[in-house]
Amino acid sequence: MDYQTSGVCSKTIQIEVEEKEGEKYIKSVKFVGGCHGNTQGISKLVEGMAVKDVIEKLEGVRCGSKQTSCPDQLARALKSL
Repeated sequence: MDYQTSGVCSKTIQIEVEEKEGEKYIKSVKFVGGCHGNTQGISKLVEGMAVKDVIEKLEGVRCGSKQTSCPDQLARALKSL
């Protein structure tokens, strides 16, 4: 899935999800644009995690004075699955 971000430096989040025993898990995440080191770190941290756990941890994270962030955009993308 390609998710078009809004309100952050990254432009797109490319997400691969797989289902195991009725639960969705993150297979891979790649941010296009944004702070490369940070987005690469987020991607590695969430790989293999359950989608619901990633949403719970990242939803509502803000970047400075912005109302959202790259982690929050990832949570929003996952909620749209």
